[in-house]
Amino acid sequence: MMNRVVKSAIAVSAVVAMSFGAFAACGSSSASDNGKGKVYYLNFKPEAADQWVALAKEYTKETGVQVKVQTAASNTYEQTLKSEIAKTEAPTLFQVNGPVGYNNWKKYTADLSKTEVYKQLSDQKVALKDGDKVVGVPYAMETYGLIYNKDLLNKYFALSDAAVKDIKEINSFSKLKEVADGIQKHKSELGVEGAFTSAGFDSSSDWRFKTHLANLPLYYEFKDDNVTTQPAKIKGSYLPQYKQIFDLYLKDSTTAPTQLSSKTGDDANSEFALGKAVFYQNGTWAWSDLSKAGMKADSLGMLPIYIGAKGEEKQGLATGSENYWCINSHASAKDQKATEDFLKWVVTSDKGKDTLSKKMGFTTPFKSFADIKSDNPLTEAAIADSKSGTTAVTWNFTMMPSETWKNNLGQALLEYAQGTGKWSAVKAAFVDGWASEYSATH
Repeated sequence: MMNRVVKSAIAVSAVVAMSFGAFAACGSSSASDNGKGKVYYLNFKPEAADQWVALAKEYTKETGVQVKVQTAASNTYEQTLKSEIAKTEAPTLFQVNGPVGYNNWKKYTADLSKTEVYKQLSDQKVALKDGDKVVGVPYAMETYGLIYNKDLLNKYFALSDAAVKDIKEINSFSKLKEVADGIQKHKSELGVEGAFTSAGFDSSSDWRFKTHLANLPLYYEFKDDNVTTQPAKIKGSYLPQYKQIFDLYLKDSTTAPTQLSSKTGDDANSEFALGKAVFYQNGTWAWSDLSKAGMKADSLGMLPIYIGAKGEEKQGLATGSENYWCINSHASAKDQKATEDFLKWVVTSDKGKDTLSKKMGFTTPFKSFADIKSDNPLTEAAIADSKSGTTAVTWNFTMMPSETWKNNLGQALLEYAQGTGKWSAVKAAFVDGWASEYSATH
């Protein structure tokens, strides 16, 4: 999700790392491709740079096709792509983060509808499309919701006045509120400090509310209005529901609202890992930090974030991607075909599947990965949810007009939480801010 949503603290060099997968003597002339075409991948994820280089070398070893991998330093992808795409030997494979990112690169995206990597998608609705044209295929899917501590919930279920007796009964905002209020009422008996972890507004935590939580009212509004591309204006139809879930986070919390400006993502992670809270809004990527903090896989589950929308009993977790592969339509036909073949190998070969799922740790959306089992309990919860018959909440925050919009919304939310601002300011930042930022960025 994304100002990129910060999911883990990854220290990355500020220098672009250039790696040449299988280029002999770093050559890149058209004459050196042996008639097979060649691949140049501009990788977005610095944490996976070494694995991509190793994968490129393996593919060249097997096929003789040259694969060059360059990795942009953290937070420099767009500027690096702008520089590289202008070169004679431009990337044949690059990435966009969703509809907003695609808008910058639509002139360079080939139609992927006939490619094997698109056909391998378990659910082709997750692809990035422009009309009938498939312009991007996601390679890493992520899911978020309300992570919960099974052991603490079971203690709550055992209480004589528990609102529900089983996790399956929590399927709406009203049920979630009853449970959260009950946990807060019995917090000393349960040995917790609150139902929810702190809703911190330090930059390491505020994205959870100004981006991920804000996705819910956008999802329902866009669903009602059949919005599929970034709109110039929004109505804020579900702002009352956004308010009531945010109010619940504040009321049934480990932390007083006046302390939220300094609370960090690490604070929330620690509160949850130490058993001080039952619910923690976060996603599949949180398992790494939670496991390092000592949590056991069988203690964790994940619920959808319920806000009180009509029909939410059938709502699933929020699942999406900000990682879409695009093939450069300006590359030669031979190089485009070589890139298609490389992607097919990446998602169907044993070497590629092992690298993506195990070494890179991605949750992938491809049928070819059906036999891969994750050791991440939150990923397993997401897979179970996808098979449960519920409707996944799509990631509409990829349409948010700018970082400024998110930051202004976050500031208004914090002031509201602290009691120094009113909800009307949140509404203004949400609705009026969208229109002004859309206008500024278009």
